[in-house]
Amino acid sequence: MESATIPSIDSLPVEDGDLLRLLVAGSVDSGKSTLIGRLLYDAKLLLSDQIEALEKTSIDRGEVELDLSLITDGLRAEREQGITIDVAYRYFSTPQRAFIVADTPGHVTYTRNMVTGASNSDVALLLVEAPTGAVEQFRRHAAIVSMLRIPHLIVAVNKMDLVGYAQERFEAVVAELTPWVEQLEIPQVTFIPIDALGGANVVDRSESLGWYSGSTLLHELENVSVVADRNFSDYRFPVQSVIRGGGGEGESARALAGQVAAGIMRPGDEVVVLPSGERSHISSIETLDGRIDEAWPPMAVAVRLADEIDVSRGDMLCQPGNRASVTENLTARVCWMSERPLLAGARLLLKHTTKTVPARVDQLVHRIELDTLGAEPDPAALELNDLGVIVVSTTTPICVDPYRVNRRTGAFVLIDEATGDTVAAGMVLHNDEMREPRGATNVIWQDSRTTREQRLERLGHAGATVWLTGLPGAGKTTVAAAVEERLVTSGRPAYLLDGDNLRHGLNSNLGFSEAERAENVRRTAEVARLFADAGFVVLVSVVSPEADARASARAIHDEHELPFLEVFVDAPVEVCEQRDPKGHYARARAGEIAGFTGVDAGYESPSDPELTLDTDRLEPGEAVDLLIDLISARVPDPRG
Repeated sequence: MESATIPSIDSLPVEDGDLLRLLVAGSVDSGKSTLIGRLLYDAKLLLSDQIEALEKTSIDRGEVELDLSLITDGLRAEREQGITIDVAYRYFSTPQRAFIVADTPGHVTYTRNMVTGASNSDVALLLVEAPTGAVEQFRRHAAIVSMLRIPHLIVAVNKMDLVGYAQERFEAVVAELTPWVEQLEIPQVTFIPIDALGGANVVDRSESLGWYSGSTLLHELENVSVVADRNFSDYRFPVQSVIRGGGGEGESARALAGQVAAGIMRPGDEVVVLPSGERSHISSIETLDGRIDEAWPPMAVAVRLADEIDVSRGDMLCQPGNRASVTENLTARVCWMSERPLLAGARLLLKHTTKTVPARVDQLVHRIELDTLGAEPDPAALELNDLGVIVVSTTTPICVDPYRVNRRTGAFVLIDEATGDTVAAGMVLHNDEMREPRGATNVIWQDSRTTREQRLERLGHAGATVWLTGLPGAGKTTVAAAVEERLVTSGRPAYLLDGDNLRHGLNSNLGFSEAERAENVRRTAEVARLFADAGFVVLVSVVSPEADARASARAIHDEHELPFLEVFVDAPVEVCEQRDPKGHYARARAGEIAGFTGVDAGYESPSDPELTLDTDRLEPGEAVDLLIDLISARVPDPRG
C-alpha cells in the first residue's frame, strides 16, 4: 500500500479538525431534546430572543420552568405528541469546537430517521434512564451505531435525580450495559451520569454528583479526537462532475470536480481511473481560492490530469497499487426504511457516492435479531426498520470499499424507482463480517476413527498447505504444478487445488464480489485443510488478493495445528499482462471483465510470507527448487 503523510490537527481547517458531528438518540422520553436544550442554555449559546420565545411558549403550555425540549422539537406534531419525529439539526460552537447536533427520533417507528442522522456522525450520544436502565430501543440504537461504524459512543445515564443521584445505581446501569456494548466492537465507549432537566454534569459539575470524577458531558464532547478516525491511507476521489475549459501546458483542459473521500491527493501523484483502468498523473488541484499543494477528506476540489482520458461522473480516482473494488455484486448490511417489505428479487436504484445504477436484490441472507445480535437466516422479507444482510447485483460496475474501511465509499442507499423514495441505507461488508451466521447449528462434527498421528505412523505422510498467492499471470499454477509433479514422483502425496478448477465445481456458484472472493478463499482453505490432515502436501494456487482472507485461511489451519506456508509469487503487473496466459487482462482492458485483479481491482501483497518467488527474475526451475527446499525444511518427509 502506498503511504501518505497524515496532516497534523493544527494543519486542518476548522471543518476537519474542530467540527464535531454529534448524533443524539434514545428511547421515547429519555430526555434527548431536553439534554440538547440544556446544553445550549447552560453554555450560553442561545440568543436573547430565543430565550424569550422559549419562556413565552413554556408559559403558554402551563410549564412552571423552561421547557428546554422545545428548542429542538420544532415540528407541530412533535410538540403536540411530546416526542421527536424528524431529525432536528442544531449548529453551534464553543471556543474549543464547532458542533452539528442531530437530535434523532426515539420511537421504534422512526428508527429509519435515526439511521439518517447517524450516517455522517463522528460521535454517538445515547441516553439511558437511570431508573430503568437499558430498553430494547437502546439496544437497537447501539446496534445501529455499531453497524454505521461510529467510532465514539457516549452513554449518558440520564435522570439521575430520580434515583437520588446514587452512585450505586449508576454503577449498576454501567454493569448492565457493558456486556452488551462490548459485543458491538465500538472503539471508544464512555459512560457519564447526568441530570438533563436540572443540568447536573451537562455543562457544569454538580455537588449532587460529587462522587463522579470524570468529565462533564460538554468537556468530553469538546475534547474527543475525531481527526484520527479519517481514512488518510486509501486514496479515493469519486468524480461528481467534469468541468470543461481551462488547464495549462501539459495538463487536461477538463477538471474533475468532487469531494475527497479518503487519502491525501497531491500534484504529481499517479492515479488510475476506475472502472476503466486508464492511468495518468495529477497535474494540479484547485479550489475556489486557487491551486493547492494537497487535498484530504472531506475537501471539495477540482483535479486536473496530465492526460486527456475518458472520465465521467461516477468514476473514481485511486492509486494504482491501492484500488477500490470494481464489482457488480456486493453483500451489505441494510436498514430497511419502507413500509412496503423488501423481498428477494426486488428491483431498485442503488446510489453510491456520485453514481446511481439499476440494481436487483438477489438474496436476503439474514435478519439481525437485536435482542441477541444473532441472525435469522433466509427471512421471507425485511420489514420496516429491520436490520439485515442482503446480496445486491447492479447492471453496471461500481467502485466500493468495505464500509468499515471507508464510510464514504462503503455506503449506499436504495431508491424506489417509481416514487423516488429512499427505502434502505446500506453498508458494504468486509470479509470477516461475512461469517454471520457461519455454519449450521444442528450438525455435529464426526471424528474419524483414525487419528492424524496413526495415519502418519502407518502411511508415513506428513501433510501441509502451501498457499501460492499473486497476480493473475504471475506463475502460481506453473510453479505449483511442477512442485506437485516432483513430490508425487518422489513418492510423497501432493495435490494441486487450482482456483479456476475449483470455480468449475465446488465454487461454481460464486461470483467475484469482495464477499464472494472471501467465500471462495474460505471454501478452498477448508478443503485444503482436509487434504493436509490426510497427509497430503496441498498446493493451493489462488489469486486471493485480500490479506484478511489469506489470514483467515491460515487461521483455519492454525486451529487444527496444521502447517500453512504462504508463498508470494511476485511479478510486476506489466509482466503478468504481457504473459496473459488466459487472455483475461485483454478482456478486462476491453471492459468485458469487471473487477479483475491487476486492472480495476487491487491486490494486497503479503507482508510476511514464508517465501517470495520473483518469477520475473527466476527461471521456472529455480522457483520450483526454492519451493521444494521450503517444504522440505518446514514439513520434513518422515521417510527421510
